[in-house]
Formats: sequence, C-alpha cells, structure tokens
Amino acid sequence: AMALVQELVQTPSVFTLVAALLVLLVFCLLSTNHKGKEPPGPRPLPLLGNLLQLDLKRPHLSLAKLYKQYGSVFTVYFGPKKVVVLAGYRTVREALVNHAVEFGDRDMQPVFHDFSHEHGVLFANGDSWKEMRRFALSTLRDFGMGKRGIEEKIIEEIHYVTEVFADFTGKPFDTTEALNHSVSNIISSIVYGNRFEYDDPEFQKMVYLAKQRIKLTGSPGINVLKLFIFLLISFSDQRGV
Repeated sequence: AMALVQELVQTPSVFTLVAALLVLLVFCLLSTNHKGKEPPGPRPLPLLGNLLQLDLKRPHLSLAKLYKQYGSVFTVYFGPKKVVVLAGYRTVREALVNHAVEFGDRDMQPVFHDFSHEHGVLFANGDSWKEMRRFALSTLRDFGMGKRGIEEKIIEEIHYVTEVFADFTGKPFDTTEALNHSVSNIISSIVYGNRFEYDDPEFQKMVYLAKQRIKLTGSPGINVLKLFIFLLISFSDQRGV
C-alpha cells in the first residue's frame, strides 16, 4: 500500500490532480459550513450542494416541497453557491416592496457578464442600471407606453390572435406560440411601425430564436456551467488571484 502511494505521489500529473481535488474539497467544506444566522434548509454536500435533492428540469417543484418543509425563507445550495429562497406573496412583498433598496440588486451570473459587461437593464446593478432604466422608460414613453396609442396596437393584435384561436374550433391547443407571436408583433409595431404575418418565415425564425435563447439560459446544462464558473471565480478570490 505504501509503495502504491509513493508511486502515485511521484507521478506529477496524478499528484497534481489529487492535490487539486483535496484543496477543492476543503474549500467546499469551508464555504458550506459557515452557517451563522442563515435561514434553515437541507444539509448540503461538498461541491454538489443540494443538487441531488433538486429536479433541475423543474426546480420550482423541488423548491415548492422545500417551502412546505422549511417555511417561506430557506437556504439551498446550487452546487457550491448559496441561494436564499423567498416563497409566498407576503414574504416576497415584504422583501421587494418594504425593503426594495436591500433587495434591489440582481445576481450577475458570469455567463451573462461576457456579453453585457454589467450594462443594460436586465444584467446590471448600481448607477449603470439606474441610468439605463431611466433612459429605457423615457424612450418607451416616447414610443407610446402608457398612452392610448399603444392600447390601440394591442387591441388590433388581439383581433389577429383571436382568429388563430378560432381556427382550432374549440379543440384543446397550446397557446404559447400564438401568444409569443402576438406579443412580438406588438413590440414590432411600437418599435418599427409595422407588424408581421404569423406565417412569415423570417418572423417565425426570430421568435423561435428568442424563445430558444431564453430556454437555453435556464437549461440544466447552462446551470451546471454557471456553478463551475462560480466555483473557479470563488477559488481564485480565496487565493487572491
């Protein structure tokens, strides 16, 4: 046994891998053991956190079960990353309305930082976000937001989408595609001054790509990628790199 250990230690690649895994394990144990006064929640595993207890394809169902067990405020570890979950109308209102300043920032994921660079309305915080939000609201008002003009565009689009619904003659159907097309057409009417026909191939492609982009950002694969990026950044921060 000792000979085997000596042989492994003398092999640079194996020794480096084992050392890295040990350092990573220690880091994960330290990062998940600082309980303090954090809300209750399931006990996390090193590195994996509570991933084995969650359905990554339908995480809302897993979180709903934890809400029944731990209450309206609880802690969950998505891998090494700690997340405090707020559940229920009263709890969310208390946080976002009564403590809007404290809960005003967004969690900036590294996967979004590459293309947003912490600018814009969706993926930004602080002064940059406030400035872009003021600009966006001002511009949208110029385009008719909150005025009668935009109401007329919505009513016009409702006429087209009800025709699509009528084609199903009362049979069950998925409304997702028709509603995505109608909302996209309202935005197009406001920004470009015209709408698309629902069967326009170019329009269908744009709506499909937008839907796939949103679906991809919430997919299990991207969520796992976020965890490993977060782990690398956290490990670098601990070492002062």
